[in-house]
Amino acid sequence: MATTQWALDPTHSELQFKVKHLMITTVTGSIKSFSAELTSEGEDFTNANINFSGEISSLDTGNTDRDNHLKSADFFDAETHPTMNFVSTAVEKDGDDYIVKGDLTIKGETKPVKLTAEFGGIATDPWGNTKAGFTLSGKINRTDFGLTWNAALETGGVMVSEEVKILGELQFVKQA
Repeated sequence: MATTQWALDPTHSELQFKVKHLMITTVTGSIKSFSAELTSEGEDFTNANINFSGEISSLDTGNTDRDNHLKSADFFDAETHPTMNFVSTAVEKDGDDYIVKGDLTIKGETKPVKLTAEFGGIATDPWGNTKAGFTLSGKINRTDFGLTWNAALETGGVMVSEEVKILGELQFVKQA
């Protein structure tokens, strides 16, 4: 079967992260500017190859001071490391969904990660474009990627959780 190229439809895609703050509430942020492409065998995404790149400068939590701190050397060091990247190493079928394994690079550190991609299906839009949709989820430990800044609290615990939840709504367009 021939390979099929799929390009991210950025107007119908989003990528968020969630982190506990003071261990009592969750702060949500997003990467506003990112790209992804995948290569599959037809419309079967088992063993697909996926490449992703996100611009750290587009990080947005809805608070300018927090965003500037996250982009600083305390966290992402956007000036030195302007992108985060993901390259798949395996995509396996799991019922109707997929387990996506790959190498995530943040702040110059590359670590293996495992994400779940809930397959939303394939549809044709009113302009004749074939699209595939996925809901992406997973967790990483931010300290694995050198994002180690934190502050101890007088009451015990820390200001920012090490666990980061990743959530994405991704729509891809089949390329002719």
